[in-house]
Amino acid sequence: MQTDLPLVLLGGLTAQQFMRRHWQKTPLLVRQAIPDFAPPVLRSRLFELAGQEGVESRLAQNVNGSWSLRKGPVPRRSLPPLSRPNWTLLVQGVDLHDDAIHTLMSRFRFIPDARLDDLMISFATDGGGVGPHFDSYDVFLLQAHGQRRWRIGRQKDLRMRDDVPMKILADFQPEQDYVLDPGDMLYLPPGWAHDGIAQGQCMTYSVGFRVPERRELARELLPRLADEDGVDDLRRVLYRDAQQPAVQAPAEIPATLTAFARDALERALAEPLALERALGEVLTEPKPHVWFDPGQCTGLERGVVLDRRTRMLFDSQHVFINGESYRASGRDAALVRKLANDRCLGTRELRKASADAMALLASWGDAGWLHVTEN
Repeated sequence: MQTDLPLVLLGGLTAQQFMRRHWQKTPLLVRQAIPDFAPPVLRSRLFELAGQEGVESRLAQNVNGSWSLRKGPVPRRSLPPLSRPNWTLLVQGVDLHDDAIHTLMSRFRFIPDARLDDLMISFATDGGGVGPHFDSYDVFLLQAHGQRRWRIGRQKDLRMRDDVPMKILADFQPEQDYVLDPGDMLYLPPGWAHDGIAQGQCMTYSVGFRVPERRELARELLPRLADEDGVDDLRRVLYRDAQQPAVQAPAEIPATLTAFARDALERALAEPLALERALGEVLTEPKPHVWFDPGQCTGLERGVVLDRRTRMLFDSQHVFINGESYRASGRDAALVRKLANDRCLGTRELRKASADAMALLASWGDAGWLHVTEN
């Protein structure tokens, strides 16, 4: 993607300008970010998805000031009547289940794929919303149908109400107020408080970009680092304390054991490329509810396309796909990196692939991670 061309999606800003001026800094309202926007997922399809196992969904209602929250699956018969105000259906990860939504998200690929989370669709009846709150991720709020009023602000008081099942701010102080029509879009950086209220029936698409949290990332990386085969025989080096004297304080942790633990972590981090491999595997690990349909992949020479659920990234030494890592170099490395960037390869590119590369692609096809292009 060219990053120095003005984009209607960003109100005439180039991707470079947006990232420099707004990303993780200040909100941006874009009127008609997608002119004449026709939502690819309609209400009936959204209701169908909400009732399926393996699809994350929630139903939020506010009845006379009393909030309730139900986690999915939420079958159609369990939804309130459309004539009833103040309820919202939220369906997470719609990009995993719909090709058109997955294609819509490609408009945002001026942001690293490593940051992309998913696209959530929110349907609400008149007055519906989830209350004033703030998120720990970047989000583009694209109005798909009807109108929604957004009040936003740089919230200082982060106290939450303790009498509701959702995270709702106790004392929301909005600073700006907008009504979005279909095709309008509002970008919000992490931490900006917002409250979206439907004006009539409406549908909003939320494109979310995850912000890794340091402690959480460490918890995910450490087990993978410890499993590295080449990390100085971590699983076979036993703690030895042949010189341990008798103690009068048996509950005290020996300093030598603390030093052994510190040395284990330092050795894991010192292993060449261990951290890089662990990070790439963590960032491409599919979510727990995601699964693939394995099959027998034939006819690769016609071209391949990644499954919409596949997460694929690379660094200077590796290619990562769905939680697995592969060392990559030479012509084949350029080929699979192109696959990661373009999410497809044509006949011309595949003619240059080695037998080993074609075998690897075939194994990914057998796992359901990619598919042969349909002519």
